[in-house]
Amino acid sequence: MYKLSEESLNFLKEILEEFGPSGFEDRVLKRIKDRMEKYADKVMKDNLNSLIFIKRGLSDRPKILVAGHVDEVGFVVTSITKEGYLTFTNLGGWFDQVLLAQKVIVMTGKGPVLGVIASKPPHLLTPEERQKVVTMRQMYIDVGATSEEEAKNMGIRVGDPVAPYPTFQISNSGKTIFAKAFDDRIGAFIAMEALKYIKENNIEHPNTYYAAATVQEEVGLRGAETVRWVADHDLAIVTEVDIAGDVPGISPGEAQSKLGKGPTIVAFDSSMIPNQKLKEFVIKVAEEAKIPYQLTVVRGGTDAGRLHMYKEGRPSIVIGVPTRHIHSHVGVVHRDDVENAVRLVIELIKRLDEATVKSFTEL
Repeated sequence: MYKLSEESLNFLKEILEEFGPSGFEDRVLKRIKDRMEKYADKVMKDNLNSLIFIKRGLSDRPKILVAGHVDEVGFVVTSITKEGYLTFTNLGGWFDQVLLAQKVIVMTGKGPVLGVIASKPPHLLTPEERQKVVTMRQMYIDVGATSEEEAKNMGIRVGDPVAPYPTFQISNSGKTIFAKAFDDRIGAFIAMEALKYIKENNIEHPNTYYAAATVQEEVGLRGAETVRWVADHDLAIVTEVDIAGDVPGISPGEAQSKLGKGPTIVAFDSSMIPNQKLKEFVIKVAEEAKIPYQLTVVRGGTDAGRLHMYKEGRPSIVIGVPTRHIHSHVGVVHRDDVENAVRLVIELIKRLDEATVKSFTEL
């Protein structure tokens, strides 16, 4: 039975801490490729640089694609002021109130530059200003420069990408993990761990397994749009984060999942209504394998929004890891949920033969 090893935990730490907002994922992809290519029979990529690691089974088809995106939400530098501050815009969705006083990395041609997101000091705000929310347009990044020339000498240019500062830590209990970029490197990690486990344990599977690390999901599911043509998949499983509902102020109708209660099987999201026979199959497999699971309805979309519309349509499902505080500088996941998500993917890969996959689209 799969367990999160020390080596795997270190790999997870590496990819979560790495720099890689949408469109600038190469550093993360390189780490994944360096670790995973020895476990794959073949490595493929599309021209946006999404990676696919292929593990051949007992049959060429069906091709089972398990995909997680590796881009994180970030920013792009839009100008350098004469005082040396950086203005910026978002890459992906941010809630402005989580930004102030957070450390960031600006990736320049000369290497990484440390910065902090700031705004007008509270001491200088009028009573009226104190009552208003500070928006992103009013914020700037301070890289410690005292002039535009000094900032440019650091290598900073308009268009340089920015990402949250690394924050990986394991809680005192040892059960939960704090980090940036769970959305969605935890999904890519699950796809890779399943492939690694199948390879190392010589597990037979009646299909060909495609484990994908996709790009640019946060800016419109773009990597999924291109990777599907490379994979030519018959069925897609997207491994993603799911919004944890065990947070003050959230009702069960808004978010159903809780940390430590198992991976989620997404019954509906804004980008895809899952194939219902596949959904019931995933539930059945989880129950047969005694893997805890949660059923959820998600606001927002995933790579499955593109993958399920490949060619004449492909059965697709999303398996999620409950995650607190996504799209912020620090999220929280439970290691039991991660382990059980990997186990569920492994059990599905063991069972998805050609006849089973065809049955999902029969009337």
